[in-house]
Amino acid sequence: MAFILKSDKKETENKTIRFPLDLINRIEKAITGNEVTFSGFVIQACEYALDNMEKDKK
Repeated sequence: MAFILKSDKKETENKTIRFPLDLINRIEKAITGNEVTFSGFVIQACEYALDNMEKDKK
């Protein structure tokens, strides 16, 4: 399944996390020209990762 960027507005809560600078640069490059914010990208990436994790791990 491909990771597709989408616009998204939901109820949110602030969380402070630190990113390595190289990862920030890669994300900003990936979202350039798309109608998605940095936060929106991170949320979608996390949802994608959670949805595609092995479900048999216990």
